[in-house]
Amino acid sequence: MQARVMDHPLEAGGGERRSARQPSERMIGRVVACDGSRATISASATSLVGTQTDFWSIGRLISISMGNTRVVGLVCEMNACNGLWDEGLQNEMQVRIELVGEIIDRGDGKVEFRRGISNYPYLGAIAHRIRIADLLAIHDIGDRAGIEVGWLSQDSTIPATVSVEDLLRCHFAVVGTTGVGKSSAVAMLLREAVAKKPNLRVLVLDPHNEYAHAFRSNSVSLDSTTLELPFWIFSFEEMTDVVFRGRPTVQEEVDALREIIGAAKGRYRVTGEVALSSTLIRKPLDVANFSADTPVPYRMSDVFKIIEELLGQLEPRFSRFHVRSLRSRIESLNSDPRYRFMFGRATAEDCLDRVISSIFRVPHENRPITVLQLAGIPSEVVNSVVSVLARLAFDIATWSGGEFEVLVLCEEAHRYVPNDSSLGFGPTRAAIARIAKEGRKYGCYVGIVTQRPGELDPTILSQCSTVFAMRLGNTRDQDIIRAAIADSSASTISFLSSIGNREAIAFGEGVATPMRITFKYQSEAELPAAEHGAKAARNGADREINLREIIGRMRGGSETIDYR
Repeated sequence: MQARVMDHPLEAGGGERRSARQPSERMIGRVVACDGSRATISASATSLVGTQTDFWSIGRLISISMGNTRVVGLVCEMNACNGLWDEGLQNEMQVRIELVGEIIDRGDGKVEFRRGISNYPYLGAIAHRIRIADLLAIHDIGDRAGIEVGWLSQDSTIPATVSVEDLLRCHFAVVGTTGVGKSSAVAMLLREAVAKKPNLRVLVLDPHNEYAHAFRSNSVSLDSTTLELPFWIFSFEEMTDVVFRGRPTVQEEVDALREIIGAAKGRYRVTGEVALSSTLIRKPLDVANFSADTPVPYRMSDVFKIIEELLGQLEPRFSRFHVRSLRSRIESLNSDPRYRFMFGRATAEDCLDRVISSIFRVPHENRPITVLQLAGIPSEVVNSVVSVLARLAFDIATWSGGEFEVLVLCEEAHRYVPNDSSLGFGPTRAAIARIAKEGRKYGCYVGIVTQRPGELDPTILSQCSTVFAMRLGNTRDQDIIRAAIADSSASTISFLSSIGNREAIAFGEGVATPMRITFKYQSEAELPAAEHGAKAARNGADREINLREIIGRMRGGSETIDYR
C-alpha cells in the first residue's frame, strides 16, 4: 500500500510526543514473543489503573516502539497468566496482537503509515498506547475526496472517512443482522454521496417502503400507483415470467407467445392498415421480421388480434387449447388493477424517454434519488421489474458515454441474487451481475444491502470492493465476510458477533485500512421508516380500522388509507 503522510505539530516523531488529550503514561507492556504475523505482550495490573483501564480491549490498535518506527498491532486476545484475578495483587497478563503495519517518523515533523512489517519487534520492546497522530495517519485516505461517515470506535475524536469515488466506482456492500442500524447507515451513505456528487442518480430498490422517509427533500417516491413501466419494455424472458407469474411454463404456450410478440412488434412498425388486413390470415405472424426481443413497442390490441387469427386458422401451428390458455393469462394481466403500472395505457406509445426521465431523474431537479417502493408491486413479478430496471440503468450509463452516473441500491439483495442458482430469476441475477462486473467502466454502480451474506451469490459480493460489516451472529455469514477481507486476517472480524449497534468493520478500496467505526448520529427525520407503520403506531388504538379500504388496497384499487 502507498505510504500516507500526516503532519501533526504536537505528535509527530520529531517533535513533542504528546498532546493535551494524551495520558501522561503511555507504556503498557513489553514484547515477550513474536512470529511472522503476531506478537505477545506481557503486562501487569499496575498498567491498568485509573484512566488507563481501556489500554487493552479487543479490536483496539496499539504501537510498539522500534526507534524511528513504531509497529502497529491489533489486539485480538487477552488472558491472565494464572487464570485468576486478585484485586490485592499485581496480576500478570498476556495480550496477543496481530501485526498490521508500521508508522515511520520523518525528519520534517511528519509521519507515514505503511502496510506490512519490515522490522519485527524484538523481545523486550516497549508497547505503547497508540498516539493520536498515528491513528490519523493509519486512517488517512490521502488526496482522495472523502465523506465523513462517523468516527473511530477507538477514539471518537477521529473521524471515519471514506473515499466517495472508490466507494461507488468499485461498488459497496453493507451487511448486518436485523436491528443493528443497517438501513440507517445506508441512508447516511447515500445522503453524503449525492451531496459530494450532485449529478449522481440513485435508484433505491426498497422492499419495505421505508427509504422515502429518509430522503423527503431530495428524492421522488414511486410505487405501483405512480410507476410507469410499460409491458413492451420487458424482454421476452421477463415478459414470460410476468405472464406465467413465476410458475412452471408450458413450452408450447411460450413458443406461441414468442411469435405473437414478434408479430405484434412488426405490426406496430408497419404503416397503413394493409398490414392488418384479413388477407394475411394465412400467415398472420409474418408481418415484418421482428423477434420477441427487438427493442420496439407493440400494442396489446395487436396481441389479441393475432391470437384470434391463430385460433381461426384451419391448420394452426399451435394447439388451440394452449393458445386459448395463453389468451386467458394475458387477459387476466391486462385487466388486473395491480398491474396498472404495466398495462395502464390502452394503446402503446414510444414513451421510453418519459419512462427513463421519471425513474432515473433526467433532469434531476434537485431530487437525484428515486425510491422504488416494491411492497405494493405483486410479489410474483418483483424480480422481473428489478431485472428491467437494472438492465435499463446499465444501458443508459453505457450509451451516455459516461455522462450519466447511476447507483442501483439493492436492499435485501439476497432476494434477487441468491447463492443457490436454482432460486431467484435468471435475468435479474444476470442484470445485477453485469453491473457488478462491467458497470464501473461506464458509471453504473451497485450497492448491496443484506442481512444474510451467506445466502447471497458470492460472485456479486466479491465484486463489492468496499464492505461495511455490522453485527453478524450467524457463523456462515461471518465466514463469508472473513473470506472477503483480502488485506487482513480473521482477527479483524473475530469480534463481529459482539459489536454494538451502529458499529461496523469497514474494509476495502474505499478506506485507508480496515477500521472499526461508529456511524454518526442522524435525526429522526433522516432515518428510514415505513410511513404507514409509523403513523399507525402514533395513533395506536385511537383510530378505527377501515377494513374496506384495506381490502381495496390489496386488490389494487385506488383507495388510500388516511392515517392522519
